[in-house]
Amino acid sequence: MSKPDTATWIEKDRKQLHPVYHPKSHANPLVIERGEGVWLYTTDGQKILDGMAGLWNVNAGYGREELAQAAFDQMKRMAFTSNFSGMTNLPSITLADKLAGFAYPGLNTTFFTSGGSEANDSAFKTARYYWKRKGKPGKYKVIARKGSYHGVTLSATFATGLEKYQTMFGPAVDGFVHIPAPNLYRYEGDLKPGESVGLAAARALKEVIQREGKDAIAAFIAEPVMGVGGVIVPPPDYFPHVREICDENEILFIADEVITGFGRTGEWFALKHWNVKPDILSFAKAITSGYAQLGGIQISDEIRETMESATETETYMHGFTYSGHAMACAVGLKNIELMEKENFPARARELGARLQEGLKTLLEFPFVGEVRGIGLVCGVEIVSNKDAKTADPATAMKIFKAAQVRGLRSRPLGNVLAFSPPLSINEDEIDEIVKRLGAAMDGVV
Repeated sequence: MSKPDTATWIEKDRKQLHPVYHPKSHANPLVIERGEGVWLYTTDGQKILDGMAGLWNVNAGYGREELAQAAFDQMKRMAFTSNFSGMTNLPSITLADKLAGFAYPGLNTTFFTSGGSEANDSAFKTARYYWKRKGKPGKYKVIARKGSYHGVTLSATFATGLEKYQTMFGPAVDGFVHIPAPNLYRYEGDLKPGESVGLAAARALKEVIQREGKDAIAAFIAEPVMGVGGVIVPPPDYFPHVREICDENEILFIADEVITGFGRTGEWFALKHWNVKPDILSFAKAITSGYAQLGGIQISDEIRETMESATETETYMHGFTYSGHAMACAVGLKNIELMEKENFPARARELGARLQEGLKTLLEFPFVGEVRGIGLVCGVEIVSNKDAKTADPATAMKIFKAAQVRGLRSRPLGNVLAFSPPLSINEDEIDEIVKRLGAAMDGVV
């Protein structure tokens, strides 16, 4: 029996509701049949270089038999058992032990989720729980940044600083406040004479704390490198000042490392670039390279100790059916082993430098305003006027589509084209990204 053709698959796909769905944007999707390395293959014969590693997450690349085997072996033994009610399982124990202190000293306790949105939702609830245990129930608000992305659970949606994710889901969840992000290319906050963008953005945090009152604020959440908001790499003076401000005001610092964690930026975790440690760390995506659904938070020893002294009426009444999923944790363990063996952070540093160098050759185009990045996450900002830095999302979308026709997948984020390829990519494939993007830009001049 012959397989359905692509048109038939697309018609069948109409029975599925996709993430961030609009019928116009999903009218003619790529139908992916298989993946190998950094390449995706469609049912109609296209071979596409996946410049986004799926959705920032397939760090090990496609078709890694070691990860498939780890899932198979664990599923034969036991795919799932509850981690509720005094039960546990060997893979979740082993992975939690592996992660203890792996990101930062003092983060030795892990709570597992199925992904990043659940992780950030858990971080917010944990921060509120902590302050209630500390006798400060009025500390419940969370400060986030404009342009940030923290997920699509109801609370994560309104922590996110992108209005388009919120418009159709109001009224807003109470307790989320937003400040300008430290965007060196186009800082939107108040910049005083002689003040760096990093200091100005940190001052914005201090000012909102003063306005809201430190006794009302539970936590500040930030992506070390903003992803969906346009690949925003902060200036070096930003996060050290943020950490100081949080400490001075008894505010927990939540690092959303869902995109940046596990080697993407050239360090195992991105805040290490600025020698800053969070109180709560959210992770997901690359912990399994997308081979299984897994995320979580790590909490400081001080938060864990506060939990340990709780009475029964103060139980941490939070959890998910798939918290500590045995198969997913087994895949996570094998993936970390693979990433350590192949030294993914070093690969991200070396190949990221090559990618950024190549992309910067495209600054000769009149619509390329800036190329920025760190490790193997890069953004190409498209503008209609370089001097005025006028954002041009229409041209960015044209370039995205022209590149896809040429077998290159990126992600259009407004007027920024994002690149986050698998960390298993090689030098020739890095050069191919630049070559195909350049050809796409030639086609839209």
